[in-house]
Amino acid sequence: MNLSKTLKNGFLILLASLVLTACATQKKTTGQLQGDVYTGADSVEYLASGVKDRVFFATNETVLTTASRETLRKQAAWLRKNSDINVVLEGHADERGTREYNLALGERRANSAKDYLMTYGISSGRISVLSYGKEKPVDSGSNPLAWSKNRRSVTVKAN
Repeated sequence: MNLSKTLKNGFLILLASLVLTACATQKKTTGQLQGDVYTGADSVEYLASGVKDRVFFATNETVLTTASRETLRKQAAWLRKNSDINVVLEGHADERGTREYNLALGERRANSAKDYLMTYGISSGRISVLSYGKEKPVDSGSNPLAWSKNRRSVTVKAN
């Protein structure tokens, strides 16, 4: 009887621990942020009708999110239809970190977007990469929302 009760209590503690662990690792979605990636549209411009010009990244990351890949697929489709247009991919970072680190991070972000566009048939000769690091923030605030808006790669027409 006592052993059964002990096992039952142990099982409940284990179950509660698993539930709490699952809650702790879940990505939070709050307004314009999913985790720490910006999902809003107030700073977004358009490369062409229905084609957003920028993609956003998590802190210290160069991995493309699902939304970023969708935006870049639309950009690639538009660029395939407009083969006379070249683009510059501008990489940006938030204000945290050294100037040198953020310039390198911005370049890696722009190259991540470039590599993705190339997988959809856009020639590397049509794409230039430029990093601004933290030098050109779209939001000069010093809070998580502002930082998330500034962690981006922007596609700009070069001609």
